[in-house]
Amino acid sequence: MQPVLLWFRRNLRLSDNSALLEAVASGRPLIPVYVVDEQDAGSASRWWLHHSLSSLDSDLRERGSALRVFRGSPPEVLAGICTETGARALYYARRYEPVSRKQEQDLEALLGERIAIHAVDDGLLHHPETVKTRSGSPYRVFTPFWKAAAALGEPGMPVPAPAAASFAEPTAGSMSVDDLALLSLEDDRARQFHDAWTPGETGGLQRIDAAESILSGYAAARDRPDLDATSRLSPHLHFGEISVRQVWHAIRQYELSALATSGGEALLRQLHWRDFSSYLLFHFPELPEKPLRSEFEHFPWSTDEDLLEAWKQGMTGYPIVDAGMRQLWQTGWMHNRVRMIAASFLVKDLMVPWQAGAEWFLDTLVDADLANNSASWQWVAGCGSDAAPYFRIFNPTLQEKKFDPNGRYVRRWVPDAGETTYPEPIVDHGQARQAALAAYQSVKGMRTSNVAP
Repeated sequence: MQPVLLWFRRNLRLSDNSALLEAVASGRPLIPVYVVDEQDAGSASRWWLHHSLSSLDSDLRERGSALRVFRGSPPEVLAGICTETGARALYYARRYEPVSRKQEQDLEALLGERIAIHAVDDGLLHHPETVKTRSGSPYRVFTPFWKAAAALGEPGMPVPAPAAASFAEPTAGSMSVDDLALLSLEDDRARQFHDAWTPGETGGLQRIDAAESILSGYAAARDRPDLDATSRLSPHLHFGEISVRQVWHAIRQYELSALATSGGEALLRQLHWRDFSSYLLFHFPELPEKPLRSEFEHFPWSTDEDLLEAWKQGMTGYPIVDAGMRQLWQTGWMHNRVRMIAASFLVKDLMVPWQAGAEWFLDTLVDADLANNSASWQWVAGCGSDAAPYFRIFNPTLQEKKFDPNGRYVRRWVPDAGETTYPEPIVDHGQARQAALAAYQSVKGMRTSNVAP
């Protein structure tokens, strides 16, 4: 019997995987495939991807098949496999990045007349084209987007992994996960990543279960980096080791068990923020490079590479900023409140272009999602959709006092603060703030009324 291809992308799981379920329903033997391409670039996320693919491969082997992994252009690789095996159909889950959408168009051009192509929407609460204003244009502000998306209803219930599936014989040219050479972190850093994370579907499901313990206090405590009060679901969601439906309905179940509606609603709102980022990237594909507010194309950014390097190394002389940057380097993750503080410091105190910060995060975050990363950096810089006002410039010292009141977070990640080896502040915040406001005023169309300190 001629097989069908199952192309894994950002859905590296067996449970609640719509593409897998449809492929199994075809009744034909499956060829499970993953293709490493140009989007698998960040060193931290490549570490995660290695272990996630290894986990998926192990889960598939328990069911009778290895994961076939390749490197190259997905449309060309998949077309080659179809020619070799005589596959009758291809099943995959859509992605929303510009490169991914181009891959899907190329697939149709290469294979559309040869085999049946079945694409499913499996990564978001709602496809980006289903949420529109009354005029049919895309939303640019989160709150009305959220209301319109919520009016579409809740996602369907998650579906268990198929009880059984048949698989085709191995294809030629397939590599092992180790052959992909995704691991480039030095040993000490890799050990710290291992201590912090458990990539793979099992680890993701465990993280969903653990989220129950933080829900009751989530709304109030999520901004405190000194507390273990966030879900840390983002890398598992990014790689699709768990589905957004699984997270959504787990939260709803916890709410029904009287754990705390406010915490659950706050976390569900974060899932909509995740959708909104992909929505923006879908409708504004230049989001990673160009500001949505065009006047920012003329902003007088600094070109001082030393300032950028000090920020990357966590040596700015501002402990809360340095704590976040060191946590990022050592674990591949940073608390969201500290991400905002560190990002604001880079673009508004140091006047370094937001694109430079976004590029560093894409390389060092295990949850390095192009949509979330780009939208968040534009939000902090004040040049994006639904942006924080450009004149809102975080005072890192006050932010530290407010969100790390006992200094526990800073002590953990910056034990040298206060020592002679710790640097003096590389800029004076008060002076930097005034310089930033002056730069904003110099850009045509900017207004700095109601400026907050």
